[in-house]
Amino acid sequence: MPVPPDFSAPIRISAKERALSQIQRWIIEGTLQPGEKLIDAELADSLAVSRTPIREALQLLEVQGLVSMHPGRETRVTGIEKEDILKMYPVLASLHALAAEYTAQLILPEQIEMLKELNTQFGKAIEIGQPFQAMEIDEQFHNLIVELSDNPYIASFSASLQIHIRRFKYIFLNQPLTATQTSVAEHASIILAFEKRDKETASAMMKQNLLRPMRELHALI
Repeated sequence: MPVPPDFSAPIRISAKERALSQIQRWIIEGTLQPGEKLIDAELADSLAVSRTPIREALQLLEVQGLVSMHPGRETRVTGIEKEDILKMYPVLASLHALAAEYTAQLILPEQIEMLKELNTQFGKAIEIGQPFQAMEIDEQFHNLIVELSDNPYIASFSASLQIHIRRFKYIFLNQPLTATQTSVAEHASIILAFEKRDKETASAMMKQNLLRPMRELHALI
């Protein structure tokens, strides 16, 4: 029979992708603590998959730097060092500031509306106490700006850094409401700069939006 023209096939993810996503989330949230030993059989039971996709997921997590594998011995969650905050955030801030500068000259009105909607969702996630959801929406906000900058090198380096920064960002977004609503206001300032085609302000506010949490996190941890 003919397939209806408006049919949308369901999104399917493999067992490996599901395992990768969940284990990564557990590491970011701290369910799996730095230094904790990971046993593939236990993870397989928890996720209702075979050990093969677990092993494949752990290999990818090692490439991302989230786990350390020692074949024949053990696999552990990698540690995080307080001083890493001061090494990673300035690099990401510079990349995203450059992306904001480019995007300010290219962004379309409908794309500005997309950013406004994401920032609204971000604020709501913070208000209802959903730090992981807030972190994901915050990344969508930043990633859209990076994407609109039309520079694949910024996108590539940014994605690599964000994987590690997530572990620190989750701690920040899990703080009291007053400490995190500032991020919503900074996003609004970035959007306003885009509306005015003000690349200097957009770049400066983007850098502030990343360096402020860096300073607060470093003092907190």
